[in-house]
Amino acid sequence: MKFTLIISGSGGQGVMSVGISLASSAVEGGMHATFMPLYGPEQRGGSAKCTVIVSDKEIVSPLPRQSDGLIVMNESSFKKFTPELKSGGVLVRNINRTTSALKRSDIVVVDVPADDIAHELGSDKISNIVLVGAMLGYSGALDPEVFMASLRHKFESKGEQVVELNRLALYKGIEIGKSAGEN
Repeated sequence: MKFTLIISGSGGQGVMSVGISLASSAVEGGMHATFMPLYGPEQRGGSAKCTVIVSDKEIVSPLPRQSDGLIVMNESSFKKFTPELKSGGVLVRNINRTTSALKRSDIVVVDVPADDIAHELGSDKISNIVLVGAMLGYSGALDPEVFMASLRHKFESKGEQVVELNRLALYKGIEIGKSAGEN
């Protein structure tokens, strides 16, 4: 099993943070993983993209031509990176920040109101975790418990409340992803 994922958004939306967490949790779970960041020229608020590959075999090239999955956190990322998703791939998008119509019919789209969910849970900072949860729930690319262990390790110094908030965000996303996979 090999799964290539692009995560994209603006600087400050947690693109790199969640990408690193995915790659490191895959390694901790006994898989191979790569993480390739790409920043726009702006200091903050500019474009941010990373590519994460997880595989049960050694990864030869960390730069694929097209990805199996794409998470977009905003409109500009939606427009810019959707062409990099291969036919049959899955697009998870934050519908609170993407308004354009999709011009492709050869991919699966999972629309997630990530900002709304994060706000309901009590922190606008966790919409990225909701989106990752939706991707994991749909694709099964990585065991959510392994990813949650990585989040726990990352946030345990901030207290159990922060860890629990991230757990709730992850599993809300997983529910959405699994539900989309059943349709």
